[in-house]
Amino acid sequence: MKPEAGKILISDPFLRDPNFARTIVLVVEHNDNGTLGFVLNNSIDLTLKAALKNDKLPEKEIYQGGPVELNTIHFLHTVGHIIGQSIEILPKVFWGGDFNKAINILEKNPQMANQFVFFLGYSGWGAGQLEDELHEGAWIVGNIGGSTVFNSNLDSTELWKKAMQNLGGKYALLINSPINPELN
Repeated sequence: MKPEAGKILISDPFLRDPNFARTIVLVVEHNDNGTLGFVLNNSIDLTLKAALKNDKLPEKEIYQGGPVELNTIHFLHTVGHIIGQSIEILPKVFWGGDFNKAINILEKNPQMANQFVFFLGYSGWGAGQLEDELHEGAWIVGNIGGSTVFNSNLDSTELWKKAMQNLGGKYALLINSPINPELN
């Protein structure tokens, strides 16, 4: 399977890069210039309300989308019909659009917070870089359902394990392996 918008990158069980150990990255853009995505399972101790210093916003957790441009906030949502300039990457899963409109929606309708996922920074690869990492075995390309993107009930380890288990075969056998087997 090749990377493309809407696919996930599942980190190899033994990937030691601390930015991506046991992570799931949702690819939102992949072309000749490179790849952009967001780590779905790395929540941080920061809420949207605190990050934007806006008391009208709900206490919505933020995820670290990756190690690139940690001074930016990005978002996925289910309301592409309301937020203009959104890009549909999976059925009913949209990337970006008018950020101010998204904030306005959440200020007026905090109960809609579960239809959004916010990220500090993003994951990015230059032209050919991800293909090299795939060839080296650092990542496995897989599929994800839109509902999983917005499922806040899965903790970081469980989402990665579920993705590995869904791959089956040798991958399912590796879900409980230690990150660094040399330490055992």
